Order: sequence, then structure tokens, then C-alpha cells
Amino acid sequence: MKTIKPDEAPVQEMEQAEIEVTENKSESGACFPPTFSVSEIKNKQRRHAMFLKLKEEKRKQKLELKKKKKKERKALGDQAPPKEVPKTIENQRIYDETTVNPEDEEVAFDEGTDEFSAYFNRLTNPKVLITTSDRPRGRTVRFCEQLATMIPHAHVYYRRGLALKRVIPQCISRGFTYLMVINEDRKVPNGLVLCHLPDGPTAHFKVSSVRLRKEMKRRGKDPTEHVPEVILNNFTTRLGHSIGRMFAALFPHDPQFVGRQVATFHNQRDFIFFRFHRYIFKNEKKVGIQELGPRFTLKLRSLQKGTFDSKFGEYEWVHKRHEMDSSRRKFHL
Repeated sequence: MKTIKPDEAPVQEMEQAEIEVTENKSESGACFPPTFSVSEIKNKQRRHAMFLKLKEEKRKQKLELKKKKKKERKALGDQAPPKEVPKTIENQRIYDETTVNPEDEEVAFDEGTDEFSAYFNRLTNPKVLITTSDRPRGRTVRFCEQLATMIPHAHVYYRRGLALKRVIPQCISRGFTYLMVINEDRKVPNGLVLCHLPDGPTAHFKVSSVRLRKEMKRRGKDPTEHVPEVILNNFTTRLGHSIGRMFAALFPHDPQFVGRQVATFHNQRDFIFFRFHRYIFKNEKKVGIQELGPRFTLKLRSLQKGTFDSKFGEYEWVHKRHEMDSSRRKFHL
């Protein structure tokens, strides 16, 4: 048992009182000067608690300021100033010289002579063969099957060590217009090779954020056999225009509006988000939407002229992943 000397007792009582005062001040919130930083707190638990408290105070201040501005705008009525548009990477995008003008004669000439002109002139009907890498796992197989139910006139073929250079001539002889290869890594789909037949081009995408139908909440019933509508958003550059035409040629020409199904390819910051929905008109103003699935995200890695050729193929565009752009606001699609 340690004995306390009479001289030490007042000192320890004073230290204990200072600790209680600092704790009470920390709870009240007025314990630190304005220049104090939370990182200076040595105790991890107190530092975390103070950080959460400051974060909550900032959130309340922001909410009060928002309510105040809303009241002011309501009081001013028609004389209220226009709302401030927040700055985002998307709306601050650097202008790309290759942005497509629909009325440009050169663009119209390219559209009339490119590899997809036969489809857009209604000379061919799409027919898609979906295959996988060697020895696919269950998740990749289910992903291919769900893609086949979503894309009309699509067939799934399971490869067994057969090279793509041997698959492509067989697809051309059987009238297929597309070869779609789903690659996987660690039992998860991670790549997509989309080859337009018979003359190309071939696009290689990175696949991420795959969600199958069973993994989606509040999804609708399985899609029907009706031909869906296709929506292409923000494919504005010459490269993006080519990729958009490639996606459009996957689906038949005339959608069946009775099925009320929509396939959407939305490009944002060079990421292509795919969604598959069914819609219903509740009244003249409201529309109900159900997501059918699957959903996934694509990132273009390369665009190659002609059909798939990994050794001697000529590439129109290749994503240089190790070479950083000079600005985060510069995109390619």
C-alpha cells in the first residue's frame, strides 16, 4: 500500500480537478481554441469522439444554411437569383477536339462506309454468339446465360480449349454478326471481348461491379422475349461514337414497345454503366421503373481493327494505364 505524503495530497487533488474540468469542457464543446487541430489529441478514443462531434456540427451548420437559403428563395419568388450549379469533374470536362457533330459531312461519310453500315442500312440482322474463357466457373456461366436472355438472337457456347482464331471462321460461316467472350479471374467475370463479324472491329473491355439477378434487391420478374429499346448516353467523341454504334448493332432494328424493356449504356468519365429496366406508365406524368438485371460496368481497354488477333492486330486506340493524363477532367469517350 503506497502512502501519500501530506505535501503530495494537494498536488494530486489539483491534478484530478483539472482532469474533471477538461472532461466537462470537452463534453460541452468549448474546450479548444479556434486554431486547435483534432490530430493533436493523443488519446485515440477521445480523438475519434471529437472528430465525430465536429463532423456532426458541420453537418448541422450545412443543413441550417440550406434551409435558410430555401426560405430566402421562397420569399423572393420570381426575383430569386438562379441556383448555383456545383462544380463536378463531369461538367468541368476539358473540350475534346474529336467531339462528334451530327451534322458534319465527314462523320456522315464515315457512318455510311464503316463496318456497321450494313446493319444501319438494314442489310443484316444481329446474331450474337456468347462464349467464355476455358473452364468457366458458375458465376461466369450464369452471367453468360443472363446476357443471352437479355440480347435477342443470342446463343451461348461453352469453349473447351478451342482458340478464338478457329471460332471466328465458324461464326462467320454460320451467319453470326458478333462474338462476345467473357473472361474471368478468381471465379469472377473481369473482361469482355466484343468482336464484330465479319470485318471487325474488336473492342476489349474491363468488366467490374457485376450484379446478377439474384443479387439485386427489389428487382422485377425475368425479362421477356420482346426486343428491347436501346438508349446510348454521352458517347460524344469519335471513339465514343464508334463504341456506341458497336453497342447499338447488338440489338435488332425495331424494338417491341409492348414489352416495355430498355437497355441503357450510360458513359460517364469513360466508365460505361449498363442497366436493363422495364417501365410502366402510371399516369400522364409518372412512370414506374423496375430493374431486371444483370448490371455491370465496362471500361474500354483497346479498340482493334479487324477481327481478334492478339499478335498481328492493328490497334486504333489503346488505354495507357501507366501514363497519367495531365488533368483529371480529360476523357476519351
